Amino acid sequence: MNELFVFILFSTFMLVLFSGFPVAFVLGGVGVLFAGLGSVLALFDFYDVAELRSIGFVANRIFSTISSYSLIPMSMFIFMGFMLDRSGIAERLIIAMSRILGKTPGGLAIAVVFIGVVLAASTGIIGASVILLSTIALPTMFKAGYARWISAGTVGATGCLGILVPPSIMLVVMGDQLRIPVGDLFMGAIIPSLLLAVCFVLFLFIYALVKPSSMPSFTAEGDTELSALKIVMSVTSALFAPLALVLAVLGSIIAGIASPTEASGIGAAGATLLAWRAGRLKWNDLSEVCFKTGRSVAFLYALIFGASCFSVVLRGYEGDEVIENALHSLPLSPEGILYFVIFIVFLLGFFLDWMEIVLIVAPLVMPILVGFGFDPVWVAILLAICLQTSFMTPPVGMALFYIRNATSDVSMADIYKGAIPFVMLQLFVLVIVACYPSLATWLH
Repeated sequence: MNELFVFILFSTFMLVLFSGFPVAFVLGGVGVLFAGLGSVLALFDFYDVAELRSIGFVANRIFSTISSYSLIPMSMFIFMGFMLDRSGIAERLIIAMSRILGKTPGGLAIAVVFIGVVLAASTGIIGASVILLSTIALPTMFKAGYARWISAGTVGATGCLGILVPPSIMLVVMGDQLRIPVGDLFMGAIIPSLLLAVCFVLFLFIYALVKPSSMPSFTAEGDTELSALKIVMSVTSALFAPLALVLAVLGSIIAGIASPTEASGIGAAGATLLAWRAGRLKWNDLSEVCFKTGRSVAFLYALIFGASCFSVVLRGYEGDEVIENALHSLPLSPEGILYFVIFIVFLLGFFLDWMEIVLIVAPLVMPILVGFGFDPVWVAILLAICLQTSFMTPPVGMALFYIRNATSDVSMADIYKGAIPFVMLQLFVLVIVACYPSLATWLH
């Protein structure tokens, strides 16, 4: 009986989702509907809770989830990201890095990757990073004669590094939902994220050697008059502030000096100081940053609320047991089941946002995979790398649409073409980390 209702629950969710309603309302609405249905039909199995109290139990579980102390860093890191966007760090970095790498094969694209890593470690907000790089880097790359597809792919993939490079908002949410210390996830993601950035750089460098006409060397106007010492000083000056902020945030977590929540406060305060020092912290600027932060946090909390309602009701119908039995019935080894789950998550990334997958799918499959003896941090990092591809895969790859909305100088065909090699590189890194778990477990 419960298997039937679990199937109906998922079918109803998918049907309403593709009708165009906001995902948060779909998750919450379907959850409340089936909570009432399960209470009336006495189908819930909430640890011997009386059927008349079932909906109240659902409400209590949802409240305990959205009031979790571990979600506080999410809002602080979002504020930090918008404040750094306001500070103008990215503009100074693109000028400084283009000076030192412009004559290297693919140097301008490599500079964009480097800047993306710094932004990712400073902000962790995909939309802000992609739009910022699209606005700043794409015109420069086009002016230098770069092929439009490689330019769009570089900007999109680099902007998406923020979903994996700590302090990542996704890792904060994953830590809360999967009951894994956020600090462990941050440390587990450092090597895979840097490996991914290195793969991007190697690809761009090799492609520039093979086809230099698509990625010619670049020298900014007036740079020929600058001495080597002045160029080095400009790069050092541009890098000092963001790297100091990253060191203060991640260094304090890794050293055990501060918790992720405390470190997020340090990051928010540091970003505010940098914006003030750059002269970009007038009252209107502060109001805009606070408004954008509040809107983003409200959106994420609405998703968490709806997904919590859906997942609690799913467990009420013993959906976790249904999924566990289905996975155990597969004629696969534990490793085979792990790879099958990752493949399903990759496919879901074509149609669902990372938030829905983290909030619904990950909590259901994680206990099963950990039960096989896999390290939870390793599994979580594999899921995170896989989910990163969802930003670059159509039809709902948000990074692709961020690029298109930020500039009209590149077609969707070029954007899709540029995304393909970088998605392949992301999958390559996924395979590497799957084969060598120590890459994700060594630091923690």
